[in-house]
Amino acid sequence: MTEQQKKFPEFYVTAPQPCPYLPGRLERKLFTHLTHDKPPELIDRLLTTGFRRSQNIAYVPYCEGCQACVSVRVLTGEFEPNRTMRRITAKNRRLVARRVAAHPTPEQYRLFRTYIDARHNDGGMADMSVLDYRMMVEDSVIDTFLTEYREKPEDVTGDLDMDRWPLRAVALCDRLSDGISMVYSFYDPALPAASLGTFMILEHIAFTKRMGMPYLYLGYWINGSDKMAYKSRFVPQERLGPEQWERVDEAE
Repeated sequence: MTEQQKKFPEFYVTAPQPCPYLPGRLERKLFTHLTHDKPPELIDRLLTTGFRRSQNIAYVPYCEGCQACVSVRVLTGEFEPNRTMRRITAKNRRLVARRVAAHPTPEQYRLFRTYIDARHNDGGMADMSVLDYRMMVEDSVIDTFLTEYREKPEDVTGDLDMDRWPLRAVALCDRLSDGISMVYSFYDPALPAASLGTFMILEHIAFTKRMGMPYLYLGYWINGSDKMAYKSRFVPQERLGPEQWERVDEAE
């Protein structure tokens, strides 16, 4: 294999399997391996044009006769939270976000397992071990980080001993050339009223805007899937069409 061939991605297609989002349909994925010998610009191009990253694999839906999965990114500079979103932010005012390196901890894994067991115990991640979690966090060839959300005790004024504060949520993210991509997030399922999933997206929109970056990538919005309907609430956003990114201003 020549040096030029090593740098050009080789693509593969998975076998059909039941779609986890739309009953009665089959899904296939087009994927390529992300390796250190691939140019960073190439990897970034993939991840800003519809591909998603799972460890060191970049994939995109490749389903026959179905185009329900649509890549979504929020326009952070124009986003304004609605009244419900502002209430969610206020409700979580005691949560402090801390960006940390992409290194897993036993505490994170305990929260991850609690979340998976409560919310997705019949999904593809149900059997993930502590080693699987470590690979999910660490196995990345690009700039990846974690955001930990810890609840500040009422009797604490500073940020000392922050590691002892209760861990309520975690988000795994990638830094891209034009924004932040939220790869995976999980939270304490015992706090449904806190709307922690929505809160993490709102906090990352604000963070991305502070970084001067125009987009927060949310992965795929899937038309007809209740599980993915929440992504349409964060507007204005852009959805990747057949030719280009297309703007959407109204929540659905």
